[in-house]
Amino acid sequence: MIAVIVLSFMALSFGLLLGYSAKRFKVEGNPVVDQINDLLPQTQCGRCGFPGCRPYAEAVASEEADLNQCAPGGDGVIKALAQLLDRKPKPLNTEFGEEQAPTLAIIKEDSCIGCTLCIQACPVDAIVGAAKQMHTVIASECTGCELCVPPCPVDCIIMETIPERISTWCWPYPVNEGLER
Repeated sequence: MIAVIVLSFMALSFGLLLGYSAKRFKVEGNPVVDQINDLLPQTQCGRCGFPGCRPYAEAVASEEADLNQCAPGGDGVIKALAQLLDRKPKPLNTEFGEEQAPTLAIIKEDSCIGCTLCIQACPVDAIVGAAKQMHTVIASECTGCELCVPPCPVDCIIMETIPERISTWCWPYPVNEGLER
């Protein structure tokens, strides 16, 4: 009986010590990864060879991936990453796609059969609908990743270029391109 009490006391002591150590010596995430992730377009398209923008940011920070793999971000993101990481910018690696204008998925609702394959493929939950019912895209949530297009068995999803409006226009990055550090 004494052995059980001693072991219980030791387990409790070590548990408390581990709990205190976990809080006291907590390691925050890499702030460079956060900065890289903030520069990426957040399309979660996987064209860079990673399942999303955060894993790609982690790979770029650890130099496991090159900074020119983000096709949706294009040259602007490459220049921003190069400036942040103090590296030379490179042209976009076309193995990962071509730079293009931002797009939006549109479902031709009269052709939709409600198979839900597009809903399952969407990484940002921008498509809503029920099985055997028409689906639609929430335009404000769609990142234009095109991952919903291949699984559609009736080809009712089209990608439309988002027209540039005064409300969506912004200065291309970087604004101070000519300035040297």
